Order: sequence, then structure tokens, then C-alpha cells
Amino acid sequence: MDLQNEKCVMVIDDSLPSGVIANTAAILGISLGKQRPEIVGADVTDRSGTGHPGIIAFPVTILRGTPELLKALRGKLSEPKFRELTAVDFSDLAQGCKTYPEFIGKMGDAPESSLQYYGIALCGAKKKVNQLTGSLPLLR
Repeated sequence: MDLQNEKCVMVIDDSLPSGVIANTAAILGISLGKQRPEIVGADVTDRSGTGHPGIIAFPVTILRGTPELLKALRGKLSEPKFRELTAVDFSDLAQGCKTYPEFIGKMGDAPESSLQYYGIALCGAKKKVNQLTGSLPLLR
């Protein structure tokens, strides 16, 4: 993996309450780590000898989105030139489920057009990620 040419971003609906934004970022990060375990660095030890689990080997930028932008971004991910990117999404349907079996059942019955995306994480070639998200402002 060439860390100089890799980039990860999260685009999150900035109109959501701060707790839902935080939850969305956490879920996207966990799911991204599952999809791309090689981006997590080795465990480290501090000078006192205490161990600390590895973290992602490069920064993750959190960007501001809107429901419309997230829907359009999700659509662009099916284009051939962006298929190599790792993408993870989190939706209103997922947020509303109490258990994973409930999520599986509801997602199986939901058309993609009905989903409202709360956030999307993208990871891959810096040039491709920038094509999709380079003009988006930071979420502050």
C-alpha cells in the first residue's frame, strides 16, 4: 500500500444532531476498518511500556455534506472509474434499527432509492477520492 497516494474521507450530513454525526463517523470508521484492515497500523508501546492498539496509518478528513449530495455521491460510486474505491455508507434505515437482524431484514425490503444517507466513507486512490470530494468543506 502506497500511503502517499491513498486517501480516506468521510462525508457526513451536517444537518444531523451532533450525537448522530458522532455515531455515524464511529460506525463508518469501524466498517471501513473491516473492509480495509491493512490501513490500520501496528500496535505501539509508549515509553512506560503500556500498549496501544494501532490506528489508521494516515489521516481521515471529515467533510460536510447534505442529504442530496450524499445521494448523488453514492450514485457516482457505481460508475466504472470509481468502483475501485472502498465505500461504506450509513443510512437512516440503519440508524433506526435496534438489532443487526432487524437491519438485515429491513435492508432486504428497502429499495436503494428510499435510503437517506447520513454518511459515506471513501478510501482509495487519492486522485479518485479528490475527484468526488475535493470541493467539499470540512465538517466543523
